[in-house]
Amino acid sequence: MRSLDLTMIVLYALAMLAIGRYYKHRTATADDYLLGGRTMSPFMIGLSLFATLTSTLSYLALPGEMIRHGPMMFAQAAAFPVAYLIVGWLIIPSIMRQRDVTSGYELLEKRLGLPGRMLAATMFMSLRIVWMAAILYATTNKVLVPLLDLDPRWAPLISVAMGVITLIYSAEGGFKAVVMTDAMQSLIMCVGAVVVIVAVTWDLGSVRAWWPTTWADHWQPPVFWFRADQRVTFMGAFLNMAVWMSCTCGSDQMAIQRYLSTRDARTARQSFAIHLVTEVLMAGLLALVGLAVLGYYTAHANSLGTETSVIGQADELLPKFVVTVLPGGFAGIVIAAMLSAAMSSLSSGVNSSSAVITSDFLGRFRRIPWTPHESMRVARVASVAIGVVAVLTSLFVGQLATNLLELCIKVVNLLTAPIFVLFFLALFVRWSTPWGAIAATFASVTTAVGIAFFRWSGLEFLWTAPAALVVGIATGALVSLVTPSLSAATSVHSKSKV
Repeated sequence: MRSLDLTMIVLYALAMLAIGRYYKHRTATADDYLLGGRTMSPFMIGLSLFATLTSTLSYLALPGEMIRHGPMMFAQAAAFPVAYLIVGWLIIPSIMRQRDVTSGYELLEKRLGLPGRMLAATMFMSLRIVWMAAILYATTNKVLVPLLDLDPRWAPLISVAMGVITLIYSAEGGFKAVVMTDAMQSLIMCVGAVVVIVAVTWDLGSVRAWWPTTWADHWQPPVFWFRADQRVTFMGAFLNMAVWMSCTCGSDQMAIQRYLSTRDARTARQSFAIHLVTEVLMAGLLALVGLAVLGYYTAHANSLGTETSVIGQADELLPKFVVTVLPGGFAGIVIAAMLSAAMSSLSSGVNSSSAVITSDFLGRFRRIPWTPHESMRVARVASVAIGVVAVLTSLFVGQLATNLLELCIKVVNLLTAPIFVLFFLALFVRWSTPWGAIAATFASVTTAVGIAFFRWSGLEFLWTAPAALVVGIATGALVSLVTPSLSAATSVHSKSKV
């Protein structure tokens, strides 16, 4: 690595640590540490939510998708208005009516009892530990080591270093530091994409030199309706994104924590809208990056050698361009952008997991409430603990399967819809019961496993979340009709005492 590129990466890491240290002395209570005092700017929260849900794999996968398969996958953006209506106008107002909670899963206990709350909290923790470990492992082993041409034996040290730096600034500064670094990382990701586009345009002489004038032969032809023989269709991408975005931003603690950190439902809705707009802009930039890099290597085909074609190396073209083409310093900016995509997700995962541990596990069963100082100390210790677990898990997660990335994507998505099912039952099914929540969770997770790993009914992985969502809600609603509600059980218990 060139010294100027290394300097850019070191400066980036020092900036993250400085932000954590700055906010360490401006965080006095657990409410400050976990929710930023509930007065955060919707603009900053929107950028933070975007950075949280964008990983290094997404940052590299979207250009590769454009190069290999064309723009069909980007039809997902058409689902954002639907997600905005569902999350912004149905879910966020229901969540924001409860201003005295720290974890979103506290809301579930009022309707679904302690089993509903514990189910959701446990699924969230399982999901995020695997997710954080996978991000650390994949960013190190699948991106940084090949990108920098390092000996694979360095991978564990790099993974630990990245995890420790993230843990330090997120544990020290709490939620405010996480949001501020997320916002900076969002900007760095955008700058990294622009650097690549400008570099290609400069080399080829104009945008016209890399902009396609016809539909490439290797791109999938555009298909609107659902078709089993097509990898992606407009409606398939639309449905998958509408369900994923609604489930993730409507029930994941990382999203709920950000809504609760704002003043009211209106500002929370604004933050979600800013997140969606940023998603569209970033997806557009990364699509342009894919087109630009494809144009560059089409014009410089000799630089790839003769072993494989441009299309055969689609996922590796952007890293190759960064290392071999970008001048010193600019390559460091793009590498910092890739690190930003990973570290923003990690810091948010650590802080949100700390909120769940503090509120749903430790605080829920404690008889004597903590003092403000004690609660903040517990939250900080919980952040360190969950960060250490994520780092340690990342060191051996690669041994769990031969196809780690596919497995991690499936495992993480297995729990996205089931968690949302519990929220849907609690918020919108008035007759929901704890037994209904348990049955819904079992049915939803079973359906997700069946489709993801066994292709039940011949359904592809794309249908995992939609099918799990429908089956879970239907099962929970039906079982709730024939089982006693929480209020009925409480009433019977009270009468028996009398």
